[in-house]
Amino acid sequence: MNSHDISGPSVVLAGDPGSPAAQFVAAMNTGDPHALDHAYEDGAVLVPVPGHPVTGDARLAANRHLQSFGLPIEARPRHAYVAGDIALLIVDWSMRGTARDGTEIDLSGTATDVVRRGADGQWRYVIDNPHGTA
Repeated sequence: MNSHDISGPSVVLAGDPGSPAAQFVAAMNTGDPHALDHAYEDGAVLVPVPGHPVTGDARLAANRHLQSFGLPIEARPRHAYVAGDIALLIVDWSMRGTARDGTEIDLSGTATDVVRRGADGQWRYVIDNPHGTA
């Protein structure tokens, strides 16, 4: 007997405004680090520099640093694979422009992220890896 349920996995449409990536972008662009932190589970991991995962206060500080530029982040979900309450997101993102301090910023990448839907129905990041396979 095959124990794999082929009806379960699905793909979330990239343009869905309720998608985890869209919710992350909205939270990031508020400029409020605490609003952004609500996009994560409590023990979630962020990889701000390849090979150097952070969590807790260090995760909050890394995101606060990005928000300090005062530039909007843009994200284009490429794929979102959902299995029950867990999803793998592949997202092309960029942050470009002149920061508040006059520095030219040109950041971009393809993220590989893992999100989980909580009991409240809200998707939250478990692993936020903005540099993908780097």
